[in-house]
Amino acid sequence: MTYTGGCHCGKIRFEVDGEIGPVVDCNCSLCKKRGGLLWFVPRANLRLLTAVSDLGTYTFNKHAIHHHFCMTCGISPFSESADADKPMSAAVNVRCLDGVDLSSLVVTPYDGLSH
Repeated sequence: MTYTGGCHCGKIRFEVDGEIGPVVDCNCSLCKKRGGLLWFVPRANLRLLTAVSDLGTYTFNKHAIHHHFCMTCGISPFSESADADKPMSAAVNVRCLDGVDLSSLVVTPYDGLSH
């Protein structure tokens, strides 16, 4: 299935292919504050429909993940791995997908604070 999504103001838009399984609710210092529910997919399954230059990017700690956000509205629709030694993956914030019933999702807590 192909899902569409984006930020609040619409400046960032993307498509992502796959079936949404359990999503991750991480308690690391960043995820806890932004409140995302993460669905992990191969990076090749995510297609950015807007210019890369529209993405703001934040990294912290080990700088292993590029956390992208809209520089206009501040919403963080997805992140992607930055480790060249591992397969590229994307963490899509399912709260930013169009038409997804969040109450139907299986949410798995992840203790990112301890890792």
